[in-house]
Amino acid sequence: MLIIGSHVSFGKEQIMGALNEALSYNANTFMFYTGAPTNTIRKEINENIVQEARLKMMENSIDINNVVCHAPYIVNLGSKKDISKWEFSIEFIRNELSRCDAMGITKMVLHPGNAVGISKEEGLDNIAEALNIILDGTTKCKILLETMAGKGTECGCTIEELAYIIDRLDNKEQVGVCVDTCHISDGGYALSEFNEYLDEFDKKIGIDKIGCIHVNDSKNVVGSHKDRHANIGIGTIGFDNLIHVIYHEKLIDVPKILETPYIGDTDESKERLYPPYKYEIEMIRNKKFDSSFLDNIREEYRK
Repeated sequence: MLIIGSHVSFGKEQIMGALNEALSYNANTFMFYTGAPTNTIRKEINENIVQEARLKMMENSIDINNVVCHAPYIVNLGSKKDISKWEFSIEFIRNELSRCDAMGITKMVLHPGNAVGISKEEGLDNIAEALNIILDGTTKCKILLETMAGKGTECGCTIEELAYIIDRLDNKEQVGVCVDTCHISDGGYALSEFNEYLDEFDKKIGIDKIGCIHVNDSKNVVGSHKDRHANIGIGTIGFDNLIHVIYHEKLIDVPKILETPYIGDTDESKERLYPPYKYEIEMIRNKKFDSSFLDNIREEYRK
């Protein structure tokens, strides 16, 4: 069965709000941040909301084990130049894992980190050291290291870099990988050769480590290292290549999450942005690209 969803908002209704948004897109999974992705301000998890959401998930055949949390962008395990910030990142991620445990979430995606002012190898070592501190047996939620585009000083932009981190972990069972299609394309892996990518991944890390796929087209050519997402079938990767990834027989049980851009629409000199996910999920389920889907989105939300 295809497991497909998108990034949704947590907000005041917390996981129930995220679930309701996902259901409005006809999704059977979803991904959320437990607060804003650009800060570390967090509110206490409401246990009553969690219980209501868990019941509603079961009623709608959504397996909570396929639901994904995403850690905020601003934590950085890759640099120890400011040791207090590194230690804060460690403690914050540990707290996010505890929040996931409280909701029954089993997967949290994490950008590995940036090697700011140091060598890439030092950055990778710092990430591995931090993960060994974080994964001390006090939490259950698995960390999925996201494949990165290689922008700036990003770590984790190649299979080798991710393997380097994982090989140095004491608790390898609590760490997996989230493969982002835009990121691996921008990082230098052509999606037209995805079978070869998987073969290499399997040899160096193991396909069983892939716990989530971020499905995004790219605005850039292969190897650009820019990380600019495009809507499904609109970018340089293309619809057919993405469908091949989504329906790959070796990844059939892995949740696929859309992080594609909202659609812009100017109405009376006011720019509005609309979520594309319901239409993109429909195209993916039909395995057929609809060149008018951007206009259809604008028409629906104007009503």
